[in-house]
Amino acid sequence: MPRHLRRPSTATPEPDASEPAAPEPGVVAPSPAATGALGSLADLPVAGLTRRRFALLIGALVAAWVIVLFARQVGEASEAMARADAMRSANVALEHEVSGLESELALIQKQAYIEQAARQYRLGKSREVPFVLADDAPSLPPDAPGSALVRLGTKTVQPSPLDSWARLLFGDPRAPSTGG
Repeated sequence: MPRHLRRPSTATPEPDASEPAAPEPGVVAPSPAATGALGSLADLPVAGLTRRRFALLIGALVAAWVIVLFARQVGEASEAMARADAMRSANVALEHEVSGLESELALIQKQAYIEQAARQYRLGKSREVPFVLADDAPSLPPDAPGSALVRLGTKTVQPSPLDSWARLLFGDPRAPSTGG
């Protein structure tokens, strides 16, 4: 309500602040020592945050931020080291590939290789007779001449004629038998 519209109060005039107020009946008045100890609400910290606790909170946040930044830097450094190791191993693999390609280049530049490759296109010598295996030709047996199983200087065990006849008449004893 605005001041100029206030009605005069019919209540008793308020006592002066210097005079102590008389207690109402049934209410116990605080002692003068207790009134001085309470102080005002401005003296009480809001939600328990004092300047010291606020400074500690800010310090903890700054410390956490520094730790996160440090952890990120460590992670990036370890990732960079892993990338560098991968690049080193890729370089070693590329060096082996380059050396293999260089040796292949040296091989295909030899005259003997060029002559052999020319025979594929029937560009060989005039006395050579070209031939081609049929597409449906069977593969060579494992003991064919020139195969890895038969090498020069190795001894092969030849079966006796009696063993050859027995195998021909009765079958291979090592072959699995079909019962029936």
